[in-house]
Amino acid sequence: MLRGGQTFTFRALGLWDVVPGEVAVVRPAKQWTYGGNPYLSGAIEATRLDAKALALVPLRLEERGVWNPAEHYWGEPGDPIEDWAKPIIARGPRPESEMEQVLPGADPEDPFSDPITESNDHSDSGDREGAYKILMDLCQADLRCLDAHAHLGNMIFDGRPEDALRHYEVGYRIGELSLGERFHGLLPWGRIDNRPFLRCMHGFGLCLWRLGRFDEAGSIFDRMLWLNPSDNQGVRFLVGPVRARTSWEEGRDT
Repeated sequence: MLRGGQTFTFRALGLWDVVPGEVAVVRPAKQWTYGGNPYLSGAIEATRLDAKALALVPLRLEERGVWNPAEHYWGEPGDPIEDWAKPIIARGPRPESEMEQVLPGADPEDPFSDPITESNDHSDSGDREGAYKILMDLCQADLRCLDAHAHLGNMIFDGRPEDALRHYEVGYRIGELSLGERFHGLLPWGRIDNRPFLRCMHGFGLCLWRLGRFDEAGSIFDRMLWLNPSDNQGVRFLVGPVRARTSWEEGRDT
């Protein structure tokens, strides 16, 4: 009988459909040991996302000074302030932070060592299987590699938004563990290590919109603007169509 916390190899149909970081509910069928290693076979009955249940060490947040909206560029003199920006300006100065980026396998002595870039190179050359393996290996090494979750979502975004959403949300929820309920600061895109989290948020919001979950998409995009008022990802152009409940297909043509 398997003990709590024990590692084992599980075999089941549909196992490849489980997103790294999801919790799977399993109906066991057979248990055995081979070469001193425990194995279990069965059926996956359901999956769910519960980032807190993963018992991960939250990614570290480093303070990076204070952001002052009075010193931010909001457009040319005389240009009207957009509605989304008014409450952000009214809130006043807020602290900036940078989220720890975990990238297993990167060589700190080699500035060109980047498994994510390597995965993208495989994908661009048509080797999607190789790209996928690199990203999955990163997740296996450390589920807190948010960029791996973002790029796994990117790989299937066009054809399978409902599954891409699951990848993006895992990365988003893991990153959220570092923020807590009281976080009111910024995670600017200009702080490079914030980008994996913001990429997960962006993909998550886009998938919510594509699937017609307008209120949830709007909440994600609003939060992104509060976290990164510079809006390097162009979220401000999406808020209007989402609030108007414009379909994804129509919104892309506007």
